[in-house]
Amino acid sequence: MLLYVSKHTNNNVNDMKSEFPDIKSSQNFNMGSSDIIKSELKDKFPELGFLIGEVRESFAEMLGVEIGRIGIYEEALTHRSYPVQTESKSPSSNERLEFLGDAILDMIVAEYLFVYYNIDSEGTLTKLRSRLVNKHSLAICGKKMNIERFLRISHSAAKTVQAGNETILADAMEAIIAAIYLDLGLDEARKFIINKMFPLIIQETLLDDNNYKSRLLELVQAEGKKSPEYIVLDEDGPPHNKNYTVAVVIEGIQSGVGKGKSKKDAEQIAAKRALISHYL
Repeated sequence: MLLYVSKHTNNNVNDMKSEFPDIKSSQNFNMGSSDIIKSELKDKFPELGFLIGEVRESFAEMLGVEIGRIGIYEEALTHRSYPVQTESKSPSSNERLEFLGDAILDMIVAEYLFVYYNIDSEGTLTKLRSRLVNKHSLAICGKKMNIERFLRISHSAAKTVQAGNETILADAMEAIIAAIYLDLGLDEARKFIINKMFPLIIQETLLDDNNYKSRLLELVQAEGKKSPEYIVLDEDGPPHNKNYTVAVVIEGIQSGVGKGKSKKDAEQIAAKRALISHYL
């Protein structure tokens, strides 16, 4: 990466060092080396002792990973409302891991959309990513995974979660992503997001408002394709109780078939199946 260096660079660096006294030189930190990362973090995540025995096994099974350094996950599950005193300089809550997990999640979702969606518009890709990655969808994911049972959290904060506070669950999900990354690497973090989280948040993203035709049209047009066509394949039954079978066709290719008591219902079902088959 090339950076513009002004004549005030040295002063700026000195200012940064005074503000961040522990800042490291890039020469000592190579993000491409997992060994260096593990070495730097070796003593920074002491075990807190609440993810043990059957609880640890249940947590690992929920994540679908082989846990190595349990202390990282314990910190990921510790909310700032539940202070933990340790002798190390490690923070006692999951806020730092949340920061890292948020960046990892954004990167992996961006990568996924870039690879699997033939969309040229940066704005459309950003909009689609925001549908996948937001506090609501992450909280829904955390709720479906039932991570609340593992959280270290104060009684008052737990009440806000039960009352519908989404931030705590969403933040914990991001912290867990960071924990997997630090413990097992980027590939395992990617697998967790794509294979574990995506199926759980799918109803909260592309399929959240039941207007499948509108969502399909939006994605198809974003790819520069012609608008979907809906063709009635069959209709049977008496006039007062007909059943319709409708296919949605995208640029000459049948992409989904739906059945319903009305053409409108059948079209929505066909659009939903096209979304699931081609865009999820």
